[in-house]
Amino acid sequence: MTINCNGSLIDLSTPKVMGILNITPDSFYDGGLYKNETQILNQTEKMLTAGATFIDIGAYSSRPGADHVSIEEEKNRILPIVELLVNRFPEILLSIDTFRSEIAKSCISLGAAIINDISGGSLDPDMISVVGELKVPYIMMHMKGSPQTMKDLDQYDDLIGEMNLYFAKKVFEARKNGINDIIIDPGFGFAKNSTQNFNLLQNLKLLKVQELPILVGVSRKSMIYKTLNIKAHMALNGTSVLNTVAILNGASIIRVHDVKEAVECISLLNTLKESNSYN
Repeated sequence: MTINCNGSLIDLSTPKVMGILNITPDSFYDGGLYKNETQILNQTEKMLTAGATFIDIGAYSSRPGADHVSIEEEKNRILPIVELLVNRFPEILLSIDTFRSEIAKSCISLGAAIINDISGGSLDPDMISVVGELKVPYIMMHMKGSPQTMKDLDQYDDLIGEMNLYFAKKVFEARKNGINDIIIDPGFGFAKNSTQNFNLLQNLKLLKVQELPILVGVSRKSMIYKTLNIKAHMALNGTSVLNTVAILNGASIIRVHDVKEAVECISLLNTLKESNSYN
């Protein structure tokens, strides 16, 4: 359960936190909050200081119904920020949230460490082979369609079974292309309705059949705030609850907007686990 990030071996047998840095104007929770270098650097430093192992940076909003962004616009948004962060924080482990191989290649060349692909290679036929050439960890998410169409594609006969088949095929392709470090992301909210999201969280351990680390991203999502009849900015408590459930059910990485609280969840659960030695 280790992955090689820029020469550093990261042990995922103890859960780790991935902090979200959105540089998009239209992300569902924090879109447009980080508009200049000072704001971006301050937020990144805050997350690293709070205990984030990884920082995930994205320049293409993947919320349901999000606007399409050209590859030129995505490049213009993300490349200067990758360069800025790598220069300011030389040890940073940057994860690049993109489904485009050209963006992946450019960001890794600037010092990023991981590729986080919401489509698992489905939206760019070159992505998996490019990641194999780059020799970096690859997070492959389960999704049907695209951010523009996925909301209408939540029909399944057997959600977990179909997801395991999807990942088996994707992992086989990734291995064939030389990708050594693979992390799977169930894709909460991506072509899944609220009931399916909760069912997936409850049965997360059934994805362990892949024998790969699992990343869970439920931070402030609609499965929380719509269930509680609140807004996303009020969903921190609900996020902590579901992150705790995810860790108990086998998650290795928690992708969050609020790093401090996620680190506290892990710390408390680790203490709880260690207390068993006193029985």
